Amino acid sequence: MTQATAATDAAVHTEHLSKTYTDFWGRPKVKALDDLNLTIHRGEVFGLLGPNGSGKSTTIKLLLGLIFADKGGKAFVLGEKAGSTEINKRIGFLPEESYLYRFLNGEETLKFYGRLFNLSSRELKTRVPELLDIVGLDEKARKRKLREYSKGMARRIGLAQALINNPDLILLDEPTTGLDPIGTREMKDLILSLKQQGKTVLLCSHLLADVQDVCDRITILFRGKMMELGYVKDLLQIKDITQIEARGLDDGKLAEVQQFISRLGAREATVKHPTTTLEDLFVRVVRDNSPGNGSYTGSGT
Repeated sequence: MTQATAATDAAVHTEHLSKTYTDFWGRPKVKALDDLNLTIHRGEVFGLLGPNGSGKSTTIKLLLGLIFADKGGKAFVLGEKAGSTEINKRIGFLPEESYLYRFLNGEETLKFYGRLFNLSSRELKTRVPELLDIVGLDEKARKRKLREYSKGMARRIGLAQALINNPDLILLDEPTTGLDPIGTREMKDLILSLKQQGKTVLLCSHLLADVQDVCDRITILFRGKMMELGYVKDLLQIKDITQIEARGLDDGKLAEVQQFISRLGAREATVKHPTTTLEDLFVRVVRDNSPGNGSYTGSGT
């Protein structure tokens, strides 16, 4: 696939994307993102991981057109250059901290943002209660002012706001922050349902178990550079160890080891590579790329 084709077909495509923050005098201060080449396919759930200061937030801002890339870097979203007003109409964004109008209630909040997307009153009459049901805000909660919302409720209404325009690409920054285990499970189920609808989800999270549960592929950023990229199941495999599970071997067509297990009376044998956890992979990548292979201390940006 050529770069031009990738830029057109992909949900997100970047070429040599970099961002250097400068001081008041225009002198380079921080290299927040360094030569990011990334393609996110349409219809997948993609995890953008990294410790504080790794470039995750900078990447999202570049994709939304909130900041500009260094010379030579390119970013495309849904086939068009990042930052296009028309393209941003097809994007939903849940920031890590939702800055919503605290004097509005849940219903009023969604109606307000729906009007910004030029949704008609007829559309909003259907869309608003539908989204409030999806994110789990009951009749009583949706009538309360946002200033009375808990952090978990604020995340729910923030997600509903991100979906009000029925976007093709949804950017979620720490979507499960403040949610209890049940709310977290519901959020992950919702992310998977968005994928089933053919939507693309870009997920940023520090909760690696959540990412592992829902993401097809991930990348790990560290100090602005991409350190890992691939399918979660492949990255977590320990390929030099073979694990055997069994429950009823009756086909007689397995390898010699399976036949041996069958003679011992084992059931349903499978031969596969065991996996580590996403948390272990994350820690290893960060430690291996830290100066002197020492422990990492995040600077936070």
